[in-house]
Amino acid sequence: MRQHDFEDSDLFDEQPSRSQARSRRRGRLDEPEPTRRGRLTEGERVRLAKLRDDAYTENQLPEGADRWSTWDDAEHGPHPRPDWVVTELAAADTDLGVLKTGKEADVHLLRRGLPGTPGVLLAAKRYRSDEHKLFHRDAGYLEGRRMRRSRENRAMAHRSAFGRNLIAEQWAVAEFAALSRLWTLGAPVPYPVQREGTELLLEFLGEDDGTAAPRLAQVRPGPDELTDLWFQATAALELLASQGLAHGDLSAYNLLVHRGRLVVIDLPQVVDVVANPGGGEFLARDVRNLAGWFHSRGLGEHVTKTDELLTDLVSAAGLG
Repeated sequence: MRQHDFEDSDLFDEQPSRSQARSRRRGRLDEPEPTRRGRLTEGERVRLAKLRDDAYTENQLPEGADRWSTWDDAEHGPHPRPDWVVTELAAADTDLGVLKTGKEADVHLLRRGLPGTPGVLLAAKRYRSDEHKLFHRDAGYLEGRRMRRSRENRAMAHRSAFGRNLIAEQWAVAEFAALSRLWTLGAPVPYPVQREGTELLLEFLGEDDGTAAPRLAQVRPGPDELTDLWFQATAALELLASQGLAHGDLSAYNLLVHRGRLVVIDLPQVVDVVANPGGGEFLARDVRNLAGWFHSRGLGEHVTKTDELLTDLVSAAGLG
């Protein structure tokens, strides 16, 4: 606005006289009051009441559910994502009980789904941080994986409650990363759905009724199946070695047999055999542990040929 506009405006007029002001006030007082000032019409009252009821209903978990889906706050698994993964934030999680307990983590059976749908079964692996002696392999694992903050390093070194939780989360992060990488390469591992804190949600390997696939140590395969499982296991070892990796703790207890397919699980301690000075020994230990179980079930050395296998793995890893 230009200066002369301001000069012509009412802002610079003379102030009204007292009588004029009283007259204006009387005029306003004489005007009819608006109806229902500050009050709600009955229709608006009903509408707002319905909104409140709907909001209350939407925040209530479906019967039997334990929590809403944690998908929104989690780190997600790799693409291409299987079509059975439930990503809707309106889905709810129901804990169906413990599948396995261990020194480092417990695995629960979880159902995730939208209300009114069957949902999908998942394995919820929850690393524990409340043990006095947590993770029998953590000293070696933490080498070379120091966190940037000195406070966090001190907490982990002294195993304070805060430090133990950091260690547990590092194990969860490491396993999720290893599973994501290996699944992308086509390795026989469960699909890693998500990670939030110390909890991993993984593809459940089992039946629709919640019966988990058995561990290799639990099966009693015939001769032909035994041989087939051995070659599936060595194929997995060779794939890992081609990426410069070893499982690091392979045995018949962290291999599942799901509908004739061998699946590798429990991978938080996966070893970079190139960077690790003891990389060759990790490869050899995995072979010894695995072959020992197969030999105990009757598979001969003429089939396993462990010396040749180890030579091939060392070569595939670029160590020899």
